[in-house]
Formats: sequence, C-alpha cells, structure tokens
Amino acid sequence: MNNAIEIRNLYKTYPGFSLNNISFTVPEGICCGFVGPNGAGKTTTLRTLTGMAAPDSGQIRLLDQPVSSYSVREEMGILFDQPYFQEEWTPRDIERGLRPFYKSWDSGRYRSLLARFELDPRRKFKKFSRGMKMKLGLAVCLARETRLLLLDEPTGGLDPAARDEVLDLLREYMIPENRTILFSTHITSDLERIADQIVYISHGSISYCGSREELTSSYCMVRGYRLPKAKQHDAIGLRLTDSGYECLMELSRIGGLPVDAVIEPATIEDVVVYCERKDRQPTLSPERSADND
Repeated sequence: MNNAIEIRNLYKTYPGFSLNNISFTVPEGICCGFVGPNGAGKTTTLRTLTGMAAPDSGQIRLLDQPVSSYSVREEMGILFDQPYFQEEWTPRDIERGLRPFYKSWDSGRYRSLLARFELDPRRKFKKFSRGMKMKLGLAVCLARETRLLLLDEPTGGLDPAARDEVLDLLREYMIPENRTILFSTHITSDLERIADQIVYISHGSISYCGSREELTSSYCMVRGYRLPKAKQHDAIGLRLTDSGYECLMELSRIGGLPVDAVIEPATIEDVVVYCERKDRQPTLSPERSADND
C-alpha cells in the first residue's frame, strides 16, 4: 500500500515551541485522526504539510511527490479552523474567484453542497456563523476532484446534527479507495466514528501512530477505592475522586488489582486526557494506597 503522507524527521522551531524531529506515515485510503492537547503541534504540522510554513529540516512527501509540487496542490484540499475568504464575498463570489485556479472544479457539485448545507449563495461571508463558515470551507474543498484532504478542526463550532452531516460527507468522500483524510480535532467522539488511524502528538513529539482499535484496546479505565502500592506505578493520569480513584492503565498491567476495582474500555479521549496528566500524579492517602488483602 502506498503512503499518501510521509513525514521523516521533521523539525520546526518557533520561540518557545518546536516540532521534535517527528516522523509518521498515513497510508493511502485511510482516514487518520490527528490528536493532542492545544499547543502540541497539530496546526504547525499541518502548516508544514500545506507549504504554509517551511520546515527547518526533514522530508515531507504527499501522494508520493514533494510537498512543493504543483500537481500535489491540484489533488489536495485544505481547510483550517478558520476559513480565509474575503469578508464581503458571497459563496458565488468565492466560486468565481477560485474556479479558474482548479482544472477539476465542479460548479454543479459546489452548488449541490451549498444546498445540502443550507448556505445562501448570495449571503456575505462575514454574516455567516462560525459553523456556517466551516461548512462553506468544506464545500470549497469538495467542489473539485482531490485525493487528499487536510482538515484542522472540521467539525469545530458545529451543532451535533451538523457534525453528523459533515461526518457523513467525509465517509462519502472516502468511498474511492485512493482518497485519504488527515484531520485534527478535539472532538474525539468523531474519531471513534470515522477514523481508521490515530496520530497522537504531545509537546511537539509523536507519542503514537497506529490503528484506532489498537490504541483503545491497549488501555482500560480503572476505578476503585484502594490502589495497591505495587500497582501505583502502572496508573496513568491518576485522579482522586470522592469515592476513591480513577486512572488509565495498560490492559496488560491490570493483574493484581483488588476484586472490587471497576475495569472499563478506554476511549480515545480517555487515552489523550490521562496520558497528558501522567506527569502530575497526586499522592494517595495511606488508606487508599493500602496493600491488597
């Protein structure tokens, strides 16, 4: 299987932040979720993929071509968390401005998407809500033939019904097997529904790159009143609650827990949230850290 995205030893530094020689690949035909806390490096990575920021070092290939290739631009759709269009333009104006630059622009498809999203083609961009602007940006991306979509928070600002509609549209986009999506999001429930692969970035470094199922099936949530001292080093992101504690734990490490411990499957959100808490673990009181009887 060919890779739609290849990043090798990418380094990019800004004052107070850097991408730390990150590497990952996204195979062709995959919908990949890009997750991590604010400031982790998601947008910086996407900006280097689109050519909006030049890497300090490293290699990037998209669709088996250099990122600077003109043909890559033709086959790639890009949507950041804030679409950048002239405030006074209407969707009709946007089409007139963009259509000459793309050989595969489909006016009928564009109008169909505007109707599907209930966007008035005569309304000025500045009068759209944030959610409506995101829908318009997505309509622009999908109005032409592409093989790769790079999306930054594509469902941000949308109500649940609109998010569901956007996810349906992205599923439809993926039907041809040669199409690929990389999208960042904080709404991890969206990833549970559509993503095949997860790339998790934290503090400018890649913490995980692999299948969604492998990520969530490797961990579990553990809740209880007492956590034996021998198991405390296995607890990830330990949190104290009124009734005891809760933490993330690798599934392979759950042996030796008290019989009253509650063990549940972990979600993508659980993995991200609790892994980010692992460096600030609280100290259990003696009664909650007693050795297991």
